[in-house]
Amino acid sequence: MIHLSRLDGSDFVLNCSLVETIEARPDTVITTIEGKHFVVQQSVDEVVTRIIVYYRLVYPGWLQTWYAKREGNASDG
Repeated sequence: MIHLSRLDGSDFVLNCSLVETIEARPDTVITTIEGKHFVVQQSVDEVVTRIIVYYRLVYPGWLQTWYAKREGNASDG
């Protein structure tokens, strides 16, 4: 879950596991896999950074594991 701000300044928390797309139109629009749209104050880069930080906190080491599997340096078990 990441904290974001709507254009009117109100804060909300978004389940980033449900994010399908993040676009700059020029405002940042987040679309979920359910088709809901959220227009936020944060830039696309800021939203992506918050999602990465979230996943690093919740799943420590996931990126290193992914790279190792991609390069064939880790076992699947």
